[in-house]
Amino acid sequence: MCDIPAALAAHLAGGSTTLCHCWSLTRRDGLTLGFTDHDRDLAFSGITFAARSGLEAAEASAELGFAVGGGEVAGALTSLGIAEADVAGGLYDAAGIETWLVDWTDPATRLLLDVGTIGEIRRAGTAFVAELRGLMDRLDEERGRTFRATCGADLGDARCRVDLADPRYRTTGTVLAPATPGDLPATLAGIFAAGTFTGGRLSWDSGANAGLANDVRAHRQAEGGVLIELWQEPPRAMAAGDRFTLTAGCDKRLATCAAVFANAVNFQGFPHMPGNDFVISAIPGSSTTLDGGSLFR
Repeated sequence: MCDIPAALAAHLAGGSTTLCHCWSLTRRDGLTLGFTDHDRDLAFSGITFAARSGLEAAEASAELGFAVGGGEVAGALTSLGIAEADVAGGLYDAAGIETWLVDWTDPATRLLLDVGTIGEIRRAGTAFVAELRGLMDRLDEERGRTFRATCGADLGDARCRVDLADPRYRTTGTVLAPATPGDLPATLAGIFAAGTFTGGRLSWDSGANAGLANDVRAHRQAEGGVLIELWQEPPRAMAAGDRFTLTAGCDKRLATCAAVFANAVNFQGFPHMPGNDFVISAIPGSSTTLDGGSLFR
């Protein structure tokens, strides 16, 4: 149950209402944007909520107890509001969002309906639908360690302790003429064995994608340089001469941790834990007929 301000309660009790929805959205880069489904701009709390942004409520839900509530908002990808390249670049992933019910004749008369984050964003042509996830969604996130054979740390984090500033695991590069959207012909500042940056991270330092980053799918040698294959096409067009920084990747196996990074002492997995192959394997010294078939044939 929420307390409705007296002014808003009196307005709701009247014969007609002048209400609209407003959303304040804080992106991952710290930029705060305001949107409203009213036909004129509104302003409060130091934020201008832009009309004509193509944003409107598509669905809303509320749950009791610890169930996750949320909703959806739909809109158009426009240069005045939410740009397609910014959505594709991940700037809106997990962005914080507040939903307000506002009397557009007096924006001071308003009610905070929900606080949450942006979840999945579905795009179709020049339109999008963004999922709104309530605060209870945080309770669905996995916490703590999991028991598995591979390492549970990320390369270079506080548990791994590998120094990614080490020139053996980090370098800069320059884009050659891009061939296909997912493949990146490039030259690197140093000489590295093929696969060094497979599973790593590519951060753009210049060009249209400056400030964004992509996950590396594969790193191979190529004529005149290297070929960097990305998991996802950059949101903006690449051009020859664009500069980037590469950090190494790790497949999270103990053998790689020891041989490549000399960091087995900090390995955060359980490589000697029996797996499914151990459970179904035959007992040493037992008959080869123990294959799970009938013993009476």
